[in-house]
Amino acid sequence: MKRITTFLLAATLCTGVQAQTANYDVAPLPKTIKAVEKSDYLLNAETRIVCTQPDGDLMRDAMFLQEYIQDLTGLCPAILTGDKKEAKGNIWLVVDQKNVPAKEGYRISISDKGVVISGQTAAGIFYGIQTLRKSLPIVKEKDGKAVVTLPGVTIDDEPRFGYRGMMLDCCRHFFSVEFVKRYIDMMALHGMNRFHWHLTEDQGWRMAIDQYPLLTSVGAWRNQTVIGRNTGIYDGQRYGGFYTKKEMKEIVKYAADRYITVIPEIDMPGHMLAALAAYPELGCTGGPYQVLQTWGVYADILCAGNEKVFQFVENVLDEVIDIFPSEYIHIGGDEAPRDRWKVCPKCQQRIKDEGITAGNGQSAEARLQGYFTKRVQKYLTTKGKKIIGWDELLECNVDTTATIMSWRGAQPGAEAAKLNHDVIMAPNSFCYFDYYQTDKQWNEPQLIGGNVPIEKTYSLEPVAEDIPEGLQRHIIGVQANLWTEYIGAEELVEYQVLPRMAALAEVQWMEKGRRDFEAFKQRATHMRDIYHLYGWTVAPHLWR
Repeated sequence: MKRITTFLLAATLCTGVQAQTANYDVAPLPKTIKAVEKSDYLLNAETRIVCTQPDGDLMRDAMFLQEYIQDLTGLCPAILTGDKKEAKGNIWLVVDQKNVPAKEGYRISISDKGVVISGQTAAGIFYGIQTLRKSLPIVKEKDGKAVVTLPGVTIDDEPRFGYRGMMLDCCRHFFSVEFVKRYIDMMALHGMNRFHWHLTEDQGWRMAIDQYPLLTSVGAWRNQTVIGRNTGIYDGQRYGGFYTKKEMKEIVKYAADRYITVIPEIDMPGHMLAALAAYPELGCTGGPYQVLQTWGVYADILCAGNEKVFQFVENVLDEVIDIFPSEYIHIGGDEAPRDRWKVCPKCQQRIKDEGITAGNGQSAEARLQGYFTKRVQKYLTTKGKKIIGWDELLECNVDTTATIMSWRGAQPGAEAAKLNHDVIMAPNSFCYFDYYQTDKQWNEPQLIGGNVPIEKTYSLEPVAEDIPEGLQRHIIGVQANLWTEYIGAEELVEYQVLPRMAALAEVQWMEKGRRDFEAFKQRATHMRDIYHLYGWTVAPHLWR
């Protein structure tokens, strides 16, 4: 303590500015933080950022670090290029494949000689930059004269899960390109790397498809929207919107610059009424259909007996693939009632022609969905893509190359892992951020229901104890979902995900044995200050 006090006094005398101190107690908390005695570093107007690889990803990392330091402290370090040995006293970004074992891992070494942020990859360095960013104090007077003491330390960290996701539903309510980018910025701050973008629904089709222009001219717009929980009262306002191909590619690039992969969801065979309104011949009855104005699950889905449906799906997916380079395409598969299939001559003929029979508690129509899914899956495989689907796919006799997203609790995910499916855990009881976050719901905006307080999210253990050790590798990630039936405002999106996103990040990065909710509450307080710095709306429940 005496050493630090003396150091700060010297800094004050030399600069005329009171030094503030960084705090590495951030969220998610790094795996190891080891103090280096008598070795503090001063971040000030003389600091420079040294990029040891002047082209490509590392230079972009350096520019992000420069931006973040300026956001929090007002300092704007110049960026230099060259060998780190030639630039003592600065912040160095270094690719180190020898001392950083994990692909997305990082090491931060801070001493009086400078700061080194190293990673096996540029992505790992980016995550190290996020940790340094979150450790900085927020300087009120951003006049470029700030002094921040970085206590000497070595930090090592790597994520527990390779897939760390957040989903945003832009179908029930539409959000601007700029807001989608802001959502991606939130994810980057929390060390997340998969943006699941829900783009098609009963209530609106949100992506331009050149071969099917009616999907946006008709399917992207509903004539009005129900007020409240399907009250029968409507607002009388036409509502909608869609993303052009240029805009989607812009978002893909924006996310990729932050090491986030965009995974599009084109839900099928259910949740397709917006498409059926545009092209009624794709349904079992031929319509007429309309883009829905209410919320729920509806009987009209794509006709699995109609060969034109598969041509439609393949044509759409071709254009999706052209926009999204992700290895995964999410094809939904949830909440697809088979009522129409049971009485549709084409669907029943398909069942007969393919020799589909009921079995293992699955109806012939359920297995027809399996046929539908596997046919789409096979097509995507020829394009070098893999599918993700909701856990209803387990009822459809799909093969194990399908990745299952477990939403109806954690148990379907555990069962999928035992069947050798890769699994992304997104149980609604822990990870549905459209749910309330308090039982005092009379003070909250109207939402869909449920209650997922932040401590519940924090308590999630994605790998169930009953999964055999040899199969636990199939739990590849964790994701939270934000459905937007009752969330039409950007501020409400932010309110619903912050600070729960910080709790999710600790689940995604940290082993359960290292997590401590009471300690997390303290870490989250500085996160709240950062959220406010960027003008984001934050739910207050954690601090009440």
